[in-house]
Amino acid sequence: MARRLKDCGFDVAAVYDVHAPAAEELAKETGAAHAKTLAEVTAAADVVFTVVTDDAAQLGVFAEGGDSLLTGAKGKVFVNCATITPSTHVEVERRAKAAGAASLEACMASSIPQARNGTLYLMCGGEREVFDRVVAILEKLSSALRYIGPAGTAAQVKALVNMVMNINTAGLAEGLGLGAALGLDLEMLREVFAQTGANSQVLKTDGEDMQNRAHDCYFSAAHAAKDSGIAAKLGREVGLNLPLAEATKQQYDRMVELGLGGLDKSGVAELTFKGRHG
Repeated sequence: MARRLKDCGFDVAAVYDVHAPAAEELAKETGAAHAKTLAEVTAAADVVFTVVTDDAAQLGVFAEGGDSLLTGAKGKVFVNCATITPSTHVEVERRAKAAGAASLEACMASSIPQARNGTLYLMCGGEREVFDRVVAILEKLSSALRYIGPAGTAAQVKALVNMVMNINTAGLAEGLGLGAALGLDLEMLREVFAQTGANSQVLKTDGEDMQNRAHDCYFSAAHAAKDSGIAAKLGREVGLNLPLAEATKQQYDRMVELGLGGLDKSGVAELTFKGRHG
């Protein structure tokens, strides 16, 4: 995203990462400062993008004490792209407002290539006025920009997107795994899937990788487990039974337990093909 914005003529003022070498390398490439603290990022930029792993990390960078993006944050806008629980986005908005700043959730669908090319699908939640303040930047990152509603609503939609995607991924892995066990030609099977009701976006992105055990990570199994958990929790909160979401979470949790959490989500096929990680 930083590279894309730099290409579009924006000044990338500072970059920060808990893995300092990554931030240092990106800083050199984009001409940005390599910030050693979160407060340095806020001091350097008018608009700050965050992409973190989970709720704890999000609340950590927006801590109400110590090193925090909220230090000297008056007048700044934070655009938070992580897939986290809706309530955490609401809490971050509250903390930002208390510091005289504004926040917007910009939940991402797609992955690294789309971020680099400015073709992300971005679902945004927060105050409309805040969205309008940064829309010119977001339009350079997204080919499908959508304002959803108040804080938390975009995160709800993103949770559902990932819930359905993960269920589809796990289902495809079972179908291909069973096909392999039956001795079917998987090239043929994938073609038939693509021409029938078994077709899906996941088939396009993950089917061949499942067959060939090519699980270079674009969206990790560990993140799939986390995101399936977010959706399952939302279901429980409104009193819905979501057995497929729960079962999918169990599959991805098992990958993490087996030390496979760093594989791409397509690696769930390692649990369904005979002779792999049964």
